[in-house]
Amino acid sequence: MTAPGAVVPAVARELAAPPRAARPVVLRHRAQYAALRVVLGALGRLGFNRASDFGARVGLLGHHPLGIRRRVVERQIAAAFPEWDAARVDATARAAYQNLGRTTTETAVLARFGRERILELFDEPEDWHVLERARARGRGVMLVAGHLGNWELAGSYFAARGLPIEAVARQMENPLFDGYLNRTRQRIGMDVIWDGDAVRRVPRVLRDNGVVAFLIDQGAVGLASTWVPFFGRLAKTPRGPAVFALRLQSPVVFVAPLRGPDGRFTMHLEEVAVHETGDRNADVDRIVAGYTAVLERWVRRAPEQYFWHHRRWKHQQPNTPPELGDPLR
Repeated sequence: MTAPGAVVPAVARELAAPPRAARPVVLRHRAQYAALRVVLGALGRLGFNRASDFGARVGLLGHHPLGIRRRVVERQIAAAFPEWDAARVDATARAAYQNLGRTTTETAVLARFGRERILELFDEPEDWHVLERARARGRGVMLVAGHLGNWELAGSYFAARGLPIEAVARQMENPLFDGYLNRTRQRIGMDVIWDGDAVRRVPRVLRDNGVVAFLIDQGAVGLASTWVPFFGRLAKTPRGPAVFALRLQSPVVFVAPLRGPDGRFTMHLEEVAVHETGDRNADVDRIVAGYTAVLERWVRRAPEQYFWHHRRWKHQQPNTPPELGDPLR
């Protein structure tokens, strides 16, 4: 077992994430934020459900006539589900644009809703005991999720249930909107850990038996990652949760906040196996592959609720065979 004082330096060596400086606010940011606040004021008066429906209609415009990243969305869906015909790919793509519009609008109006309203949006999960059992070990819990369902609302739901939760996130391009969204999170009870501060702050939260949330399905330049299969292709995937799990002996729980036909959400929870064999790199890769496989299984259950707009297979190792790499190459 690693001594507590050695945890942060050891994790830092494995993740190599430098602290991130705050972005300066420029005139463009102020103009964007002012326009956003006007839109948010109008949406807030609609109520959550009507705002969500409005978001779906706006999102669908991205599919047609605007065609924003439509080639990316359709080709990635087709690569993930090669047995589907063009009509099913197109229908799933349209629904994914609607879900993105809903998720964006729902997240934007969260500031107007308190704890009770957030809880009302969810059915009681059947597997809540998975999280309770993990927390009972006293080593904190790492929640991992993909961009599936309404991933932003998920953190607010856990906070509304009284969990001491912090979310690891990358800073947005506009620091004013970043601040607005984080104030919304904090008012509900969720704090944000910038990815550059994760090495220092995540161990502290876990040692206090808190909960830390990670999104694990976007590889980024400079982020410690490994390549694991996702729908049969190698995807660059963050290794941070796996490193923390091994160093701090903390459990990992995958969560999927899926939207139902009636507009209500159900939170699904599933523990990811964490085993230590003494081969640190192999153990990390195995855990990363494990939570990626769980994500794939849930995406297969609700592919129309996944964020296909991100080029999931863009970053590849040299000499990756074409059949295992980016379908957009």
